Amino acid sequence: MRSGSVAAIDLGATSGRVVVGRVADAAVRLQIVQRFENNPVRHWEGTTEALHWNLLEQYRSIRIGLRAALRQEGELHSIAVDSWGVDYGLLRDGALLGNPYHYRDERTARGMRATHELISPEALYAVSGLQVIPINSLYQLADDRLAGRLAAGDCALLIPDLITYWLTGRLVAERTNASTTGLLDVRTREWATDLLERLSLPRDLFPELVEAGTPVGALLPGLAEEIGAQIPVHTVGSHDTASAVVGLPAVGDDFAYVSCGTWALVGVETEHPVLTDAGRRENFTNEGGVDGRTRYLKNIMGLWLQSESIRTWEHAGRQIDLTALLAEAAALPGGAHFDANDPRLLAPGDMPARIAQCCAEAGQPVPQTPAQFVRAINESLADAFAAAVHAAAALSGKEVRVVHIAGGGSQNALLCQLAADRLGLPVIAGPVEATAMGNVLVQARATGLPSGSLDSLRAIVAASAPTRRFEPRTH
Repeated sequence: MRSGSVAAIDLGATSGRVVVGRVADAAVRLQIVQRFENNPVRHWEGTTEALHWNLLEQYRSIRIGLRAALRQEGELHSIAVDSWGVDYGLLRDGALLGNPYHYRDERTARGMRATHELISPEALYAVSGLQVIPINSLYQLADDRLAGRLAAGDCALLIPDLITYWLTGRLVAERTNASTTGLLDVRTREWATDLLERLSLPRDLFPELVEAGTPVGALLPGLAEEIGAQIPVHTVGSHDTASAVVGLPAVGDDFAYVSCGTWALVGVETEHPVLTDAGRRENFTNEGGVDGRTRYLKNIMGLWLQSESIRTWEHAGRQIDLTALLAEAAALPGGAHFDANDPRLLAPGDMPARIAQCCAEAGQPVPQTPAQFVRAINESLADAFAAAVHAAAALSGKEVRVVHIAGGGSQNALLCQLAADRLGLPVIAGPVEATAMGNVLVQARATGLPSGSLDSLRAIVAASAPTRRFEPRTH
C-alpha cells in the first residue's frame, strides 16, 4: 500500500472541521487541523423570521483549514467534502442566490403539505424509498416553488456539492447525498424525471450525478495560489452518514450501526433497497451508500435533544459542564422515558420544557434537574436505538450480532451502556471521527493509496481506531 495524506472537509450541523488523513502501512491516522463552529442565523423575511446556514463563514474557515493542512503535510493527494443531507443552495449563472435555508426552518411543514396535495406519501415511497420527514429536500423545494424563489435559480446544489463547486468550478451531485432529496429513483439511482414533472420541479435544476470516489477536478487557480498547491478534488460518500458507515471497524455483514451526532441514524447496510409496505409504515428509509450499498435506516433525534437542552440552560445563566452532568446522570437509579422522535422536539427552542410535557403526557415522572433531564434523554434515545435496530433487522431479514455506535455519541458511556442493555447485544463504541475516517479512506482509495472493497477499508479502520466494547447487563 502506498502512503500519503489527504484532506477531509467534514461539515456537521453544529461544527465543521478540516481533517488530515495519513494513510500508510495498512493504517490511517487522523489529525484535525481546523475546527470551527457552525452557527445558523435567524433573520427577518417579510412577516416571519427564517433560519439559514452561515455557509460563507463555513467556507472561509475551510480555506483557512486547507492552508493549514498543506503547510503541515507539504503535499496532499486529494481533498473531499462531506456534510449533512437535504439542504441546498440555489444558484443563478453560478452565483449563490442567498444563504441556504436550515432544515429546521418552519417552512418545511408548508412544503410537506403542498407536496402531499400533489402526490401521496405511498407513491413517493414507491419511487424514492425515503421516509416521510419534513426536512427532506423535496418538501423544501416545494416551498421555494410556491414562494417564487425557485424560478430565480437555474441549479440546486446540496451543501457538499456546493462547497465542491466553489473549490473546482464544476457542478455535480454525488449520489449518496442526492439520495436524501426524495427525488432520486431508488432502483435506478438516477433523478426521477416523472416525479420531478409531477412536482413541477425543473429537471435542469439538478446536475449530473456521480459516484463516491469520482475525480471532480483540480482547485480553481486563484484558490490553488491561496492554499499553496494545485490539489485534485474527489467526491466521497458526501452524506456524512454514508462516510460514517464506511468508517466503521466492522467485520463481516452481521452488524447494525448508530451514527450518533446531532441526529442518530440507526440501521443496517444492505445490498439492495427494502421497499416493503411494512418498512414504509415503520418510516424506514433507503439512502445510498458507497459502492452501491443501501443504508436502510431510521432517523432518531439524537444528541440534538441534549445539546439544545444545554443551550437553553446556558441561555438562562446556568454553567454546564457536560462531563460532570453525564456522570451525575449516570449515578441516578433510572430516569423517565419519552418518545425521542416526537415531532415537537425538532425545532430550536426550550427543549427541557417540551421534554417535560412529553414525559407528563406519557405518565412518566417529570424531570426537575439537568441531570434528571439528561438521564431521561439518554434512556429515551437508548429505547429508540434498540427499537430501530430490531425493526431494521426484522424488515431487512439481516441477522444482527453487534451494533456499532460511531460519532459523538460513542463518547457517551451512559448512552452506549443503556443501548447495549436495551438491545441485548454488544455495542462497539467508536471511532468518534467515523465520518472523517470514511471520507479519508474513500478519497485515498480513489488516488490509489489503499485499494480494495469496503471490507478492506473497514479492516484499516479496525487496525487504526480505538474502540470500547459494552456488553449488555443482565440485571
